[in-house]
Amino acid sequence: MDVSRSPRYSVRQRLTAAVALLTAAALVAVGATLFVLESRRIDRVIDTSLAQEVGELRRLQAEGVDPETGERFADPDRLIAFFLSRNVPDAEENLWQFPVTGKPTFVGEGQRALRTSPRFPALVERLETAGGVADLTVADRDYRVAVQPVEQGSERASFVVSHDVSESRNQLDELMVTYALLSALSVVLISAIASWLAGRLLSPVRRLRETAQGITEGDLSGRLEVSGNDDLSELQRTFNDMLDRLEEAFASQRRLLDDAAHELRTPLTVLQGHLEVLDLTDPDDVRTTRVLLLDEIDRMTRLVNDLLLLAKAERPDFVRLERTDVEALTVGVLERARGLAERSWVLDGVARTTVEVDPQRITQALLQLADNAVRHTAAGDEIGIGSRLHEGNVELWVRDTGSGVSPALRETIFERFSQGEDEHAGFGLGLSIVAVIARAHEGQVVLDEPSTDGPRADEHGTSDHGPTSGTGATFRLVVPAGGQW
Repeated sequence: MDVSRSPRYSVRQRLTAAVALLTAAALVAVGATLFVLESRRIDRVIDTSLAQEVGELRRLQAEGVDPETGERFADPDRLIAFFLSRNVPDAEENLWQFPVTGKPTFVGEGQRALRTSPRFPALVERLETAGGVADLTVADRDYRVAVQPVEQGSERASFVVSHDVSESRNQLDELMVTYALLSALSVVLISAIASWLAGRLLSPVRRLRETAQGITEGDLSGRLEVSGNDDLSELQRTFNDMLDRLEEAFASQRRLLDDAAHELRTPLTVLQGHLEVLDLTDPDDVRTTRVLLLDEIDRMTRLVNDLLLLAKAERPDFVRLERTDVEALTVGVLERARGLAERSWVLDGVARTTVEVDPQRITQALLQLADNAVRHTAAGDEIGIGSRLHEGNVELWVRDTGSGVSPALRETIFERFSQGEDEHAGFGLGLSIVAVIARAHEGQVVLDEPSTDGPRADEHGTSDHGPTSGTGATFRLVVPAGGQW
């Protein structure tokens, strides 16, 4: 089946159709139940009326005395005639006397088809011996006939009660027609109300769709106006939050690409310029140019690797958490950092605890901070590395006694391609990498104020020696301790 060619119905239309169908089904079920119950009630009323008439005749027959003369009835015809003279039939009934001889007589109105039908006398004749009740259809009308034989000696007459069932059911038919019309009107009204309510309830979804259709790669500024506090309102808020994240991600990607293009342009220009003026006949020029170009390629490779790392930071598998011994992690970072340069490396203190982190990423971040400290210090300067458990967080820091951070750079130092003004400045991605690693651990990287004391090891550490204040820079990697042991 070609889904693209199948008719499309909106949720509002489907909800309205569902409500209309359920309402119609309920009304049909109620109508059918009402019809069945009312039909049975009519049958009981008819049977009760027939039984009452026959019962009254039987009582008179049992007495056998004419109340007017005080003598017994002379014959069956006289008994039935007396009974008919004292009874008024119901609207749909006729009372009949089928005499011993002669034509039948009756009391009542209507039932013209029954008077002229030969099937009616035949039915009476069939039941006149034992009596009973039978149904008869004449000229598309239904009748119920009760026959009570009256015998006296060798003479036999019949008392007959005929009830026009079709006439009794006409009222029920009229009621059902009225019910059907009202039900149809109810379905229309309920459907209209359901459509209106569905439209109001689904208006947030419609606005969400319209906003989503208006979102393009170049414009992610569209947002939904949220009102209310139900599930759909929560969906709108979630959608707005998603758009915020997408807009920030696209903006970050755009900035990253623009900055990467800008940073790559310089080494590419250097490569092109030196290759254009290279004198292939001069070995010294070739050798010098080769060394310079290899150095530029190394810088470009380092830049590309850093950009790839920043791109991977958005992936869910960027960090792989495991229970890690903070003391061993701190000491391991210090041992690795000693190979970066000849500095006075110091272990400020360690936190004796374990925490759920990615030890490789944390080590990468701390070594990046250590490399940053090396580039801003000279031989013999002190660089301290330590860790502590403080206020529910694990803090790991790298401090130095170098030139420190310019106040103008403190607000932007963790942004991508934010570079210092001295000769040691790199691409400006190192601290950005540290920041994304910290965020991946639901933590942060902090640059201490120059005038404040750096973090110091507490009762969980092996030393209370912390970073000195007022010189160099102290970067702290703060991650939640969580369920530390």
